[in-house]
Amino acid sequence: MQVEVCSPSGSSCSVHLKRESSVKELRAEARRKLKLPRFVSLAACGQRLDSASSLSEAGLRDGGTVDAISQHAQLAATDGAFALYLAGGSAVIWGHPEFGGQCKVQKQLPPIQRILSSQATFVAVRTDGEMVICNREGGYKVPRPKSPLRQICGNAGAFVALRMDGTVLTWGDPTYGGDSSQVKDQLVEVQQIREAHFAFAATRADGTVVTWGNAECGGDSSQVREQLTGVRQVCGTTAAFAALKSDGSVTTWGDPHWGADCDQVREQLVQVQQIQATKSAFAAIRTDGTVVTWGGGYGGGDSSQQQENLRQVQQIQSTHGAFAAIRTDGSVVTWGKDDCGGDSSKVQEQLVRVQEIQATAFAFAAMRNDGLVVTWGNAEKGGDSSLVQDQLVQVQQIQATGSAFAAITASGSVVTWGDAEHGGDSGHVQDQFDEL
Repeated sequence: MQVEVCSPSGSSCSVHLKRESSVKELRAEARRKLKLPRFVSLAACGQRLDSASSLSEAGLRDGGTVDAISQHAQLAATDGAFALYLAGGSAVIWGHPEFGGQCKVQKQLPPIQRILSSQATFVAVRTDGEMVICNREGGYKVPRPKSPLRQICGNAGAFVALRMDGTVLTWGDPTYGGDSSQVKDQLVEVQQIREAHFAFAATRADGTVVTWGNAECGGDSSQVREQLTGVRQVCGTTAAFAALKSDGSVTTWGDPHWGADCDQVREQLVQVQQIQATKSAFAAIRTDGTVVTWGGGYGGGDSSQQQENLRQVQQIQSTHGAFAAIRTDGSVVTWGKDDCGGDSSKVQEQLVRVQEIQATAFAFAAMRNDGLVVTWGNAEKGGDSSLVQDQLVQVQQIQATGSAFAAITASGSVVTWGDAEHGGDSGHVQDQFDEL
């Protein structure tokens, strides 16, 4: 039978296949003839066709017409696994089983609306509102909640789910913040959750902050409660939090050794626009483009050697022990632990026209405006992309686990590198990307 396939650009082609051929085969032939990108779906009369169905099962007739629709692939990541998905379609998940990388309920995932992730868990929210959890247990389906999820986050031993209605659900080890019963009545109209290693902080719609978990590690903010008003961003290290207020000032609490003590730079913490954190230090960008740092000096809290270069800074990214700042001219300034990406001297000449930086726990990946990618830091944890460098062209999106990177190119290629067990090796799932 003959089927006419129309592309988004208006071009079309005729494909001749047997009636028992699959929609997948029709799509593959149309992609070849029309030179379409990897992620496209076929639709007839506005209804998406199941790629596993035969042409006859899909209701296609000889001489019929279908539309090729471009799909925007999205990447989500836990600390050890990746999920690539298409809205309205399914997902491919790979990586370490302990971090949700081995989903045993793959067939229950579609049709996916979006995927949320925490340190070790994926939550696939379906278009019907039901959810599929992929974690170290392999995965399971849960009924549609009364209020949809907005965000999930987790630390080393506890999890928090923020619902669209502003309420919060916590579970896990109480030592890490798994029990929020003492502040339950305060957890209303919550807009955002941030985690430290042993505690959580919730920012409410009125600009106040609610904390719980280990008291000495950020879970107790009672001593600064009066200062926690007009808060618009909260950021956490291992054992401390920093809150950016609407007036550009900053309030910190938690363990002084992990960034809670900002006394030495307090007078400089004015007109702050953004805060970023490593495991032991904070970095604040001010409206004039300068940067203020404090906390563990070896972990990025001491930027004195780069202070003259920290001008016209627009964005800061962090690993566990280093910072990377993008300036308005697209150049990059780094500081902190060398083995965490604090030393970019070997690739400094390549760090031009940088638009975005992503980070594992130990390495950085910079995406330039020409679609090329520059990496540095711990070689085994994503800092060395030499084996896939020729594939990293026209890159449109980069995501990171704790020790690996994944990139999507304009043609739909999915390129991975870094720790193989934690998402850096996608060779065994490359064929599955065509099934989406």
